[in-house]
Amino acid sequence: MAVFDMLLLGAAAFFAGVLNTIAGGGTFLTFPALVYTGVPVVAANATSAVAVFPGYLGGALGFKREIAAFERKRLVRIALATMVGGTIGSLLLLVSSNKAFSVVVPFLLVIATLAFAFGDTLQAWARRSRFAKPEGLVGTLVVSIYGGYFNGGLGIVLLALFALWGMRDLNAMNALKNGQSFILSAISVAIFAAGGIVAWPQAVLMMVAATLGGYAGAPLARALPPAVVRGTVIAVGVVTSAIFFARLFG
Repeated sequence: MAVFDMLLLGAAAFFAGVLNTIAGGGTFLTFPALVYTGVPVVAANATSAVAVFPGYLGGALGFKREIAAFERKRLVRIALATMVGGTIGSLLLLVSSNKAFSVVVPFLLVIATLAFAFGDTLQAWARRSRFAKPEGLVGTLVVSIYGGYFNGGLGIVLLALFALWGMRDLNAMNALKNGQSFILSAISVAIFAAGGIVAWPQAVLMMVAATLGGYAGAPLARALPPAVVRGTVIAVGVVTSAIFFARLFG
């Protein structure tokens, strides 16, 4: 890697770690940075997933008390559905060509950006919806397939899903979100590594930088107004989506 590429990827991963700690949206930085430095889009998506993986483990461990409060059988059912969906999504990426993924990715970025921008509205609708019902594994399976294929905006979609289940305790919802995200990422990392589509030098560099950014994000979360952080993530998502649409139709 060139020195400039190393600096760019390190900076993107660091600030992705910060964003994921504060509000989410780190994929909007790691994925385009990898593509910009010449990593093919499928490998860039896989490498981005590996880069942010340690943060999900930290988040899950941070909520271990809330996770332990869930009924064990319920957790097992959710975990199994997450594993199946994550495996399907990851395998779909593994068999996707760079050309096919280049067509799909701008639309996935738009979905992720909209999910982030209207996450609160989405969750509020889910709580009021007449479709709200106790836990259903079909929804978990569908969301997990998306997360295994492209995890942008996954956290927001998971929170909306939990609201549809009738969950209201935000700590419990965040605990389950982090636990599922960790399971999904672990499966994705294993499948992507076995499939040989991870750019490991970039991944290792970004894992270290993202972990440092995650630690740095905690004090920033207390200092920055939430509206500023959300506005920044949405702006990055819009710009990134526009760039990839331009690449698609340019």
